[in-house]
Amino acid sequence: MAEGNPFQDPLRFERRAPPCAVVIFGANGDLTKRKLLPALYRLAYERRLPAGYVIYGNSRTEMSDDDYRARMKVAVKQFLEDSPFEESLWEEFARGLYYVPGDLQDKGFYTTLAERLAQHEAQTAGNILFYLSTQPSHYEPVVQGLDAAGLSRGKGWRRVVVEKPFGYDLHSARQLNEKLQQVFPEQEIYRIDHYLGKETVQNVLAFRFANGIFEPLWNRRYINHVQVTAAESIGVEGRGGYYQGSGALRDMIQNHLLQVMATIAMEPSAMFEPNAVRDERAKLLRSIRPLKEEELCTHAVKGQYGPGRIGGQDLPGFRQEPGVDPESQTDTYAAATFFVDNWRWAGVPFYIRTGKRMPKRVTDIAIHFNSAPLSIFTRDNHQGPSPNLLIIRIQPEEGISLRFLSKNPGGGMRLRPVSMDFNYGSSFGVRTPTAYETLLLDAITGDATLYTRQDMVDASWQVVQPILDQWANTKFDLPNYEAGTWGPQCSEDMLARRGHTWRIP
Repeated sequence: MAEGNPFQDPLRFERRAPPCAVVIFGANGDLTKRKLLPALYRLAYERRLPAGYVIYGNSRTEMSDDDYRARMKVAVKQFLEDSPFEESLWEEFARGLYYVPGDLQDKGFYTTLAERLAQHEAQTAGNILFYLSTQPSHYEPVVQGLDAAGLSRGKGWRRVVVEKPFGYDLHSARQLNEKLQQVFPEQEIYRIDHYLGKETVQNVLAFRFANGIFEPLWNRRYINHVQVTAAESIGVEGRGGYYQGSGALRDMIQNHLLQVMATIAMEPSAMFEPNAVRDERAKLLRSIRPLKEEELCTHAVKGQYGPGRIGGQDLPGFRQEPGVDPESQTDTYAAATFFVDNWRWAGVPFYIRTGKRMPKRVTDIAIHFNSAPLSIFTRDNHQGPSPNLLIIRIQPEEGISLRFLSKNPGGGMRLRPVSMDFNYGSSFGVRTPTAYETLLLDAITGDATLYTRQDMVDASWQVVQPILDQWANTKFDLPNYEAGTWGPQCSEDMLARRGHTWRIP
């Protein structure tokens, strides 16, 4: 390993961030209050931020630096996860926290921001990370405003973090990339996907490529199929108007879950270096076979929850949510069968599903191995699907479980499934950093391993675009599943055609 090369540092999270300023656009919004400021505070608690860091927030709301500090103190105390809040540390942290009100369409605002940042140049070395925690419609005016004010270049590095969605479809994603790259080079654009920052998703790479016992089995000869589930028990939580224009396929599968699939199925990179890892992830995404027109009805499922009852409580359907069209065709559930056209995975179905108002909140990956080629035990000894199952749990509890058959105690050869479990919390006995802590630190230190590159965005849109096009031109009989259930029957039928069933997490 080359000394001083941060990309090959095996202790990635032990790195201290260099001096810099972090500028958050949309700094009075939910993401900043719930995730970004608590993550930055926690990095300060862990002494990962340098003494001279500066954080600037922006929104249209008029308030002073002290007003903003007071508002963020309330938010950090409320949303800090599994960490103590220390008054003395907050006082130290808040001294580097500032606020600049302004309209993102106003060129004068960027001039003011440049003047404020210039006051800190000696302590930040001119390094600036811009975080676009805004509506996507603001991305273009923000980067153009930064460029016009000279903030996209200068002493030190300049990087921009972009939140999803990365476009509304393939065409708009390409347009967005063109606008971003007119101001920032691709290597300075950090498209954030918080799923990739989760410890268990990262651990998939270690699990596969650091253990000789698993990688030889990671192919079509031994794996029968793979299921990726991202279920939410909540509905749209008052965001029906916004969600109506998005839907589950765009909101979850196009970005989060295809990235998870790419991490599961990618080839090993030559080294653990950002571009090498992302090259392999991009290659896998390009290898996913887009669905043909005749496959869309059987390989993709659109669902929408109707009224239901959970725990004695009546729940409204999506069409009864505030701000939702009573005849809405928006998908609150989406499932698809994908195939990867390469030698490792040829013929292995990858089933991906996501939905709202399901029985529980859970995200996991279930890898179903082939049954033994010949069973010497009678069928009466074991009923059900293949017993060999590897489950990688992403949330709410992070861990890995391996299921296999064992003999039941007592006379006779009766078998039953047992599990070997690994749990992050109990195994390491330390707090797991949140995804945003990991990803913010990586952006500040210049490590793009867990960030999405434009060719990956483009490839994932190409996978889902045929589904979106067909759904846009088809009227579905919705709703087709009750709130509190595992989705529509047609999703079960999709798997049943290959003799498979959805696993109940």
